[in-house]
Amino acid sequence: MTGIPVESAAEEWDAILARLLDLHPKKIDLSLGRVTRLLDVLGAPQDHLPPVIHVAGTNGKGSSIAFMRAILEAAGKSVHVYTSPHLVRFHERIRLGRRGGGRLVGDAELAAVLRLCEKQNAGAPITFFEITTAAAFKLFSEYRADYLLLEVGLGGRLDATNVVARPAATLVTPVSIDHPEFLGTTVADIAFEKAGILKPQVPAILGLQQPDALDVLQRQACEVGAPLRVAGRDFIVREEHGRLIFEDERGLLDLPLPRLVGRHQHQNAAAAIATLRSIEPQLSSAAVEIGVATAKWPARLQRLKKGRVVFLAPHGAEIWLDGAHNEDGARVLAQAMADCEDRAPRPLVVVCGTLASKDTAAFLRAFKGLAQEVLAVPVTGEHVARSPVEVAALANAAGIPGVACESFESALRFLVAREWALPPRILIAGSLYLAGEVLRFNGTPPL
Repeated sequence: MTGIPVESAAEEWDAILARLLDLHPKKIDLSLGRVTRLLDVLGAPQDHLPPVIHVAGTNGKGSSIAFMRAILEAAGKSVHVYTSPHLVRFHERIRLGRRGGGRLVGDAELAAVLRLCEKQNAGAPITFFEITTAAAFKLFSEYRADYLLLEVGLGGRLDATNVVARPAATLVTPVSIDHPEFLGTTVADIAFEKAGILKPQVPAILGLQQPDALDVLQRQACEVGAPLRVAGRDFIVREEHGRLIFEDERGLLDLPLPRLVGRHQHQNAAAAIATLRSIEPQLSSAAVEIGVATAKWPARLQRLKKGRVVFLAPHGAEIWLDGAHNEDGARVLAQAMADCEDRAPRPLVVVCGTLASKDTAAFLRAFKGLAQEVLAVPVTGEHVARSPVEVAALANAAGIPGVACESFESALRFLVAREWALPPRILIAGSLYLAGEVLRFNGTPPL
């Protein structure tokens, strides 16, 4: 799959990705038939992967994977990683493992595997996520690694990643309402879809869950015969004296607080540790400590301290970027901002852009009584987004003054024109696509 000049590879993969978007009339059409058909033509690469840790859930998937990667790499393991969506470049979705730390797929490798998949698919209907997942599996099957950390794209039961017959372990992070048009309108409905990744005799780890989700997940695990480890029952985590204390049947780990900001990251770290301890009994406490302290995951309460965004903002402003886009994500963001307020009071301004498919009103309600105002901005690109006028109106309805702005750049300039007794704390949130736009503008490498 080589032979493409490096200087032309970037143009080729970009052109192929554009063509792949047109192979199916729907962006999302949950099914396993199309991806299985293509994988069969490609030689069933899903059957030739390193041990897979399959991760589903509504929030916390990427952060949990970041913790697992950092811990495993600290233990000397090589780790493939598959996540979605990307923030700035498609390459972020495919990380190839190697000793000493992995690397994002290169231009030539990506162009070659996309060209192969396009040829073997022969124009048959297939969604963009399905064919690019097949491409990732083909790459992962051809490069040696100790593990593959595999993130579900949407749901689980009918997600294109759910073709791995026997993963080493499965992890379901907290389940809440998101994508109801595809997964169902209740937490129980959505949990059923997530539970589709559970496999017979494969260890299943459940992050902290709402009661309705936990009931469904436990029932499905029992039906398929998946041994369960449940947060709050089989493992717990707490903060004591500025340290993170993890405890399970094997004992207690006294760890540093995560580099990733927010109390919710304590639970993500705990789920990651519990998952690895279920399949790596010799995992050292030193590797866990290093991994928890060093794990990075962009656009998850990421503090922007330099770049064009910082230059545009009021002098001395504190700028946070997060891709949260649903009610539960907003809840943990608001909690993190409240913790910041307790430590160092500043006026909070939320710069918010959302997709039309999201419950923007529920997202904004989490910031009532905390945010001074909401500056509504567009989410650009091919996505169907809410207009800034609509987002501002929803903020006003939630009891937070809302102002419509033409762009996130104009929102920052709007704040510069103000006089501040204390420089503001600015939270840019509401969409991963908005987060990617901000990172591109800022010139910040996402990974």
